[in-house]
Amino acid sequence: MIFDDHNTLVNAPLQILHLEDDPDFSDLVRSLIEKEGITAELMVVSSRAQYEEALKQHRFDIILADYLLPGYTGLEALQYFRQKCRETPFLLISGTIGEEAAIDSLRSGATDYVLKQWPDRLVPALRRAVQEATERRHRREAETELLRREKYFRALTENTLDILTILDREGVYLYNSPSLKRVLGYAPKELAGHNAFAFIHPDDLENAKTAFGQAMQNPDQTVRLEFRFRHQDGSWRYLEAIGQSHLADSEIGGVVINSRDVSDRKMAEDGMRDLEDQLRHSQKMEAIGRLAGGVAHDFNNILTVIHGHASLLLQNAGLIGPFARSAQQITEAADRAAALTRKLLTFSRRQVMQPRRLNLNELVNHMTDMLGRILGEDITLQVIYLQEGAFIEADASMIEQVLLNLAVNSRDAMPQGGALTISISLSELTGPSRLPEIQPGKFVCLTVTDRGCGISPQNMSRIFEPFFTTKEVGKGTGLGLATVYGIVKQHQGWIEVESQVNQGATFKVFLPYVKTAENAAEAPEVDDGAPRGGSETIMVVEDETAVRQLVCDLLSAYGYNVLPAESGRKALELWQDHREKVDLILTDLVMPDRLNGRQLAERLWVDRPELKVIFTSGYSAEVVGKDFVLQPGIHYLQKPYPPNALAAKIRECLDLPARTN
Repeated sequence: MIFDDHNTLVNAPLQILHLEDDPDFSDLVRSLIEKEGITAELMVVSSRAQYEEALKQHRFDIILADYLLPGYTGLEALQYFRQKCRETPFLLISGTIGEEAAIDSLRSGATDYVLKQWPDRLVPALRRAVQEATERRHRREAETELLRREKYFRALTENTLDILTILDREGVYLYNSPSLKRVLGYAPKELAGHNAFAFIHPDDLENAKTAFGQAMQNPDQTVRLEFRFRHQDGSWRYLEAIGQSHLADSEIGGVVINSRDVSDRKMAEDGMRDLEDQLRHSQKMEAIGRLAGGVAHDFNNILTVIHGHASLLLQNAGLIGPFARSAQQITEAADRAAALTRKLLTFSRRQVMQPRRLNLNELVNHMTDMLGRILGEDITLQVIYLQEGAFIEADASMIEQVLLNLAVNSRDAMPQGGALTISISLSELTGPSRLPEIQPGKFVCLTVTDRGCGISPQNMSRIFEPFFTTKEVGKGTGLGLATVYGIVKQHQGWIEVESQVNQGATFKVFLPYVKTAENAAEAPEVDDGAPRGGSETIMVVEDETAVRQLVCDLLSAYGYNVLPAESGRKALELWQDHREKVDLILTDLVMPDRLNGRQLAERLWVDRPELKVIFTSGYSAEVVGKDFVLQPGIHYLQKPYPPNALAAKIRECLDLPARTN
């Protein structure tokens, strides 16, 4: 059982052993797996004897084990299992496992653990565990194959006949071995009587003559040299040679040279240098991305305080004249700074994707002025809109980045000017797609067409590779189209390219279409009125003092009862005294103590599953876990947020029906 390139389970059915004494939960696990379209054979055992017998008789791809069973524990099952098959993934499932027990299970060798209160996490955890096991097996197989190939090519290298040559003191050929024909294309008799220096590359000629002279002056010295030699077909081959003078030997009477063709090695070294350059560049980009994420977090906390207090000043009716204008300027500057941090995160590709239903017609229309400035006066821009609404569910800033990168790519392909056409249309996929993850349905198609230099066939298959570029050094990073590809894939779409050299290129981006009715029902007009307050009790968990004080003051001004906590541990202490009174938790996701916002919420949900929680953070997606904050039913507010947005989010969450697990 393996994963294909799209993380889809393929080949034989997944063999799963489930140690569980609750038939209802084992039935739930079976239904969750079937719902995800995974072909699996699930063997359920409920006792130690059945479990150990099953491991003796069968081979499994993954083990699922309840943490606590009558007379047996998941950790005991793990210990026995690791003695039999250490490489198979092992998932613990429990409704009561705590943080320390979970850590102990991972230290003992468990691949992961899943709470029964979160059954929707089971299949992703299962997929991830099996995929990682598959990748480990592939790496071992690749290493074995690499060792086999190294042994094979070593044998070839050690038994390959190099070129044996004898030159007189002037460098004229006296002898060449038959291998000359195979290596350099010449028959030995073709070079007889010719001077060897006539076939050496001009740039290497001086070094070759110097080495030849050293060999004649020092008969006891072995001289090494690497140089380029003209092949019979006119190409240049790299030769590595070792020579020694035997002019004093009457039977030899010349300089004996053993030459080996190392052209392939030189090409590999050049390729390795290119890969090293790409690796260094990639590491630099990663470092910049991490720096951007850290800077954005600290900056977002500062901006939350600046924007919040400026907004409070503006809400004061007594603030007039230059003081009101100053407060307004502070607010606008904070907005611009917040936009800058979003660009930092987008650059580093660490922005949390925040999809919403939007009309692609409107997004493109809003970008036309900026695109016109980027393209310049020499390029004519034509935009063709879809008459009906082109509704998609997407992150607007990411789709803007897609359009911007495609436009810049087309601009660079038309240095002498030309025409760029952007069109929006609807497309329907009725049958199976060549991409397994793409399901039949309607798609909005964003088409970008230029009349530039086009893409050569040999480059077509590589245009979406990171760092691949045909531009001159310093003219591009090779990340533009790679970023486009990643964003489109993240939005469950795909991209097609058509091009002919000197005739231009057409990029077609397909994104899932959202019906207008759904859009109207789920994305109502924004209410510009002041958010409503309330009298509910809200616990605010925030380690930044200035942010915590601001939020508490804001919520108190809206009439809420506020319980401030500077850490997850402090929040647990407050919970013991106020658990029945708390209506909502507003918590930062990342805090300096050992209990972060997610762990805090999961502990409280065990106590009160219906508890409403809003998560917030100024960190990047990789830190907060975008797989978590984008789950259905999870409420997330990205820092910095204006007071009205905070109040509206609080009211929206409180007015929703109680959550269920």
